[in-house]
Amino acid sequence: MNLFSKISLAAAIACAASLFSLSQVQAQPDPKYGIHDRSRPTPEAIESGYPGTQDKVGKAPSDAIVLFDGTNLDKWVGDNNQPTKWVIKDGAMECVPGSGFIHTKDSFGDCQLHVEWAAPAKVEGDDQGRGNSGVFLGGGRYEVQVLDTYNNKTYADGYASALYGQYPPSVNPIHKPGEWNNYDIIYIAPRFNEDGSLKSPARFTVFFNGVLVQWDRELTGPTGHHVRPPYQKHDIQQPISFQDHGNPVRFRNIWVREINQ
Repeated sequence: MNLFSKISLAAAIACAASLFSLSQVQAQPDPKYGIHDRSRPTPEAIESGYPGTQDKVGKAPSDAIVLFDGTNLDKWVGDNNQPTKWVIKDGAMECVPGSGFIHTKDSFGDCQLHVEWAAPAKVEGDDQGRGNSGVFLGGGRYEVQVLDTYNNKTYADGYASALYGQYPPSVNPIHKPGEWNNYDIIYIAPRFNEDGSLKSPARFTVFFNGVLVQWDRELTGPTGHHVRPPYQKHDIQQPISFQDHGNPVRFRNIWVREINQ
C-alpha cells in the first residue's frame, strides 16, 4: 500500500468514526425542544445542485423492485385494501384530496426506497397546509415528511424530509413548487424480543435532492402529530404508504431495493 492509499484509508476510517460518534450523540430528539416547537431553529435553505425541472425520468437499478413506473397503479391499494382513488396524470400518481392513503400491496422491511415528488405548482395555503403529504414505512408508523417548504416557514420537525415530530433535516434543499424533488431513504426496521420489548429501534438515513439531511437517526417510536407513542411489536415486513393530507401532491419513479442484513 502506497503512502497516498494509507492516507486515504486513514481519512476514511476517521470519517466513519466521526459519523458514528455523531449518530451516537444524536441518538434521541433534542430534549431542549418540544414536539413541533416553533422556537426550534429551522433548516437553512440551500441550493442542492440537483435539477428539479427534469422531464426525463431516470431508470431504477436492475435489482430494484419498481413500485410505480408511470403507467398503472397495479401495485397499490387504498385504505382497507380497497381500490385506490388516486389518479395518474402525465406519468405521475396524484393524490385526490379526501381519498385516503395509498399503500403498496406488498410489504418490505430493511430497504432503500427511492421516491420523486412534486408539490402543486399553484401555491395555496401556508405552513403545514401547503403541499403536504408523507412517505410512511413500517405500515404507516414512521413518516418522512413531504411538504412544500420553499419559502414557507413551519415548525422545524415538520419540514420536508423531517422524521416527523422527531428530527428536522439538517438543511432544506427543496425545489420550487411544481418542480420535482427526490428522496432516497435507507430504512432499517425495528426489531422486537419475543415478549414484545424493543430490541433495536427503527433507523433512517435520508438523502434529499442528493443532499444528506438525516444520518442514521434512531426513532423513539412511531411518528405523530404532537405525540411520541412507544413502540409496539410488529412484523418487520410492512407496506409502504403515501399520505393524503388534502393536497394534490404528485409522485413518480418509485422503486425499492431490499437490504439483506
